[in-house]
Amino acid sequence: MNVLVINGPNLNLLGIREPDLYGKQDYAALVALVEETCAQEGLGVEVYQSNHEGDIVDKIQAALGKFDGIVINPAAYTHTSVAILDALKAVALPAVEVHISDVSKREEFRQVSYARLACIKTYMGLGLEGYRQAILYLKDYLTK
Repeated sequence: MNVLVINGPNLNLLGIREPDLYGKQDYAALVALVEETCAQEGLGVEVYQSNHEGDIVDKIQAALGKFDGIVINPAAYTHTSVAILDALKAVALPAVEVHISDVSKREEFRQVSYARLACIKTYMGLGLEGYRQAILYLKDYLTK
């Protein structure tokens, strides 16, 4: 079973960008957590990050036939990208949405999630732990 983990804009700046909101762990720590979790669960994984919407759409499209599911943190594109929503719907792979912060308690514009419309579950406000939870949920979902 193979999982694709996609991270959107500015996640490469974890630990630097608003550490009071996103934590002090850097992007390398996130990648290590994802890879360790997948190894423990017997899952293949690829972790991908881009600051460019079209690159994320391309990566989602390329996942068809290669991955069994997707964990996605679209970051700022969560609230704006119909293109990412449409790509997720087009490939029809089970996807789990993750947000490090609790976007439900943030600015009004962050209350909309287009990606969520194509996801089977959302984890938010759990810090990097949300990724572990998303991977475990996706594995369980895929094995049922």
